[in-house]
Amino acid sequence: MPHTDAPPHAENLAAFVQASPSSYHAANAVADLLVEAGFTRQDETEAWDASPGGHVLVRDGAVLAWRVPENATPGDVGFRIVGCHTDSPGFKVKPDPTLGAAGWQQVGVEVYGSPLLGSWTDRELGISGRVHTRSGECRLVRLDGLMRIPQLAIHLNRGVNNDGLKLDPQTHVQPIYSARRPDLRLLDLLAEKVGIEAEDIAGHDLFAHTCQAPEVFGADDEFFASPRLDNLSSVHAALIALMNADECDDIQVLAAFDHEEVGSSTRSGAAGPLLEDVLRRTAHALGADADQFARMIARSTCISADAGHAVHPNYATFHDPVHHPLLNEGPLLKVNANQRYTSDASGATLWERVCAVAGVPTQTFVSNNQLPCGSTIGPLTATRLGITTVDVGVPLLSMHSAREMAGVDDLYFLTRALQAYWAGA
Repeated sequence: MPHTDAPPHAENLAAFVQASPSSYHAANAVADLLVEAGFTRQDETEAWDASPGGHVLVRDGAVLAWRVPENATPGDVGFRIVGCHTDSPGFKVKPDPTLGAAGWQQVGVEVYGSPLLGSWTDRELGISGRVHTRSGECRLVRLDGLMRIPQLAIHLNRGVNNDGLKLDPQTHVQPIYSARRPDLRLLDLLAEKVGIEAEDIAGHDLFAHTCQAPEVFGADDEFFASPRLDNLSSVHAALIALMNADECDDIQVLAAFDHEEVGSSTRSGAAGPLLEDVLRRTAHALGADADQFARMIARSTCISADAGHAVHPNYATFHDPVHHPLLNEGPLLKVNANQRYTSDASGATLWERVCAVAGVPTQTFVSNNQLPCGSTIGPLTATRLGITTVDVGVPLLSMHSAREMAGVDDLYFLTRALQAYWAGA
């Protein structure tokens, strides 16, 4: 049976996922919840606030939050950072989405990241993200139940079950949203939704999202199925942990970046200057000079929280023969000899201590040598800042599917561990 506190935690995560169909929605949802909890919004163009208490800023689809302890002394405190990302693999709407064939109206989309394409077919999809108006406004938009990517019937593709599903990313994954309505343009629907004229839309960043709600299932209600668990599972865990963590001597920092799934090389991604800017401006607002800031960095650590792989019962040979992480056996310590994950002995020791203080189990993930692993924001953060960083995350099945699968206990355990880390473990 799941831990007593795990089911309500999963229910809270389900609501967060539903409220976060795009990275822009996720960033704003995090900020809104932190403001409700007493954090103050920071405008990047204004003087920096490093007064005791919580602060939060949103840049595009990224959100950073930090809590300054009472009597923080420049140079004598460090930063305790949890890094994660708000984006998930899927489809991005093309600049001019007008598309159609054989009497159908379709949405022109571009593949974003590396989704499991087949998992997106035969599902009701929506569109969400942001639009910019010619007057300079930025508005979030969401249209649910709008479109679908239908598969070809087996009668017309007899070999699909033997040869495998093969989808051309240009011709086979363009969603349909209407028929015999060439006058019904997607941007008209979006404009109506936000109360403007389509001609007033100067630009947009829009993504497809699945509409099916998250669900708990299994013999003992121990599993959790949901879109965007990579990586809203970590964003939510960090959010709840930060709101509930006791104050410690260090400055607590949550850094939820955008664009991790496409390399992070953007102004709101982990390869950009956003985190360093927040740390430096906070230190300077406290009165730190260059040497004191360097000392603060030297005292700092980072937990990079991103989902990992559970052993797949139908494909066990694709995993390392010794390391077989299971759902609900605890969050993962992610290790890679080629530093695709940045965990080393120092980081592993930190993570073991954090989990011991939190009273939660942990497991280790390492790849099969024949299969290269992905990467995270961890190596980017360690490289940019020189901070001791460790890669962790909840184990998943069906990673990068439109509907991923986690363990109810693992989601709660990760939150407990991050809370202990921020409290000083």
